[in-house]
Amino acid sequence: MRVTAEICVIPLGEGVSVSRYIAACGPILEAAGLNPQLHAYGTNVEGEWDAVFAAFKECHQTIHDLGAPRVFTTIKVGSRTDREQTNADKIASIRGDSDVR
Repeated sequence: MRVTAEICVIPLGEGVSVSRYIAACGPILEAAGLNPQLHAYGTNVEGEWDAVFAAFKECHQTIHDLGAPRVFTTIKVGSRTDREQTNADKIASIRGDSDVR
């Protein structure tokens, strides 16, 4: 099943700045071929269910491996059965750049 998803990973117990932990997830999501799109409060990805969740698990574990004693992760997932839709399609539709709604 193909999904679009958002992940927000928050290392706890590591101080105020956590950018190095978040940055460690980028290469994981890229290597999984999930077309990650970082934004201010998370990252959007798209891909097959198992690949998405395997990468999310690896991100979570990597942050622990970097020393964070606790990790809080929120995940949002959406899927469609009527047609394939990318995150770029969704943005184009909102901006009026596409006839697909």
